[in-house]
Amino acid sequence: MRTSVSLCLVVTCIQLTNYVSTVKLSEDANLNTTGLATKYGHPATHYDVVTEDGYILTLYRLHGRSGIPVLLTHGLFDSSDTWMIRGNTSLAITLANNGFDVWLANSRGNRYSRRHKTLNPDTDPAFWQFSFHEMGYFDLPAIIDTVLDKTGANSLNAIGHSQGNTMFFVLGSEREEYNSKINVMIALAPVAYLHHSPPPVSFFMQISPTINSLAKLLDIHELLGDNTPEGRLVHSFCPASKVGHKICLYGIVFPMMGFDAAELELDFFATASVHFPAGSSMKCILHYLQVGHRKIFAKYDYGTKLNRKIYNSTNPPAYRLERVTMPIALMAGRNDRFSSLHDVAVLRRQLPNVVYYLENPRTLMNHADYMLGKNLHVYLTPYVLRVLRKRNNFD
Repeated sequence: MRTSVSLCLVVTCIQLTNYVSTVKLSEDANLNTTGLATKYGHPATHYDVVTEDGYILTLYRLHGRSGIPVLLTHGLFDSSDTWMIRGNTSLAITLANNGFDVWLANSRGNRYSRRHKTLNPDTDPAFWQFSFHEMGYFDLPAIIDTVLDKTGANSLNAIGHSQGNTMFFVLGSEREEYNSKINVMIALAPVAYLHHSPPPVSFFMQISPTINSLAKLLDIHELLGDNTPEGRLVHSFCPASKVGHKICLYGIVFPMMGFDAAELELDFFATASVHFPAGSSMKCILHYLQVGHRKIFAKYDYGTKLNRKIYNSTNPPAYRLERVTMPIALMAGRNDRFSSLHDVAVLRRQLPNVVYYLENPRTLMNHADYMLGKNLHVYLTPYVLRVLRKRNNFD
């Protein structure tokens, strides 16, 4: 049912693009992480990282002269591409140009980490039974251990966007021994609480039980992957024409992330919408909706019966943020609809070791500007470099 409806939408949208002017995509639209890294002067080394529960993750390294490791972890439905598609002004390339040893993670389920030792993502629904909890509990320890092993360092620096920092809050809470392995974690658009998010984000949280029931009815496990009907719809319609750009940007991206047309111009959005989305699990989005709906940063809610079996409680336990003792720098935006200042304030009060806090002075700073903003090298990168240099005594 899901497939037939989605395919009809795909065909309809593709037909619509035949009646409007098409757009010539930039070279970067057709380059993967390896290609982008090479083009911008930092050929990447590829590593396969195997987690305790059998997922095979792709990790990339852009070697830096200082040997100071910086791990970048992407957001929901994103990939390592996101840190480089702004070219020479992108965060990954800028960090490498400044001598840092840059590592780009890919969380389980995206286009680069859609592998497992025994499970087939195309035929085994069990492959998709994960959320940001498993990313923090299994993915991050495997990735961190690999980085420290390859570099010989005792600790690393981390920069996480959105889900990429949620994972670290899970890690520090659930596997406390890893707190000492993080020199500093820079949380861009921090996400742990969502109950102050404005519409339309808040609307989806209010109807999260209905969305959960619908996902079960339609048997949806993977969401927005390259080979899913909705993923093909986005990748075919959004970049194909100026009409597609505007519908996707003004109808979906800006309402969800915050309006900032100057920083995410239409021509560049065509390139970005080839790279994003990169796929994840339905369970991951359901977990975030639960967090917003229940107003608690807690583990996944399986329902009363399964909760008793898994947690020995009718409700899922909240994450113990007081255990997250790694040094954390929080960087928030006033126009961010997914990481509101109110929710970041709730998080800040609960974390015991916030060493830096930034409310970005740019009024229109939204959820996407951290990776995709046209001028991120002006209003974001200097703050990131300041924190990294101070925490590493690196000039």
